[in-house]
Amino acid sequence: MLLSTNTAHQTNLFGTDLIQQLNLLDPLLQLAAVIPWSAFEQEFAQYYTPDVGRPAKPIRLMVG
Repeated sequence: MLLSTNTAHQTNLFGTDLIQQLNLLDPLLQLAAVIPWSAFEQEFAQYYTPDVGRPAKPIRLMVG
């Protein structure tokens, strides 16, 4: 069962957000920003059933 990707950002009440702790000049972080993750989701969606089984891991976790 493929779930839709949650693109909303949840703020942290008691500390700084993870993105604020990361180096924005890191090559992997920059690469993740330009990869078309939705294209991967559309391509792999055909291999998942919408109603059967447990929720799938995010495509970004499997591809990246």
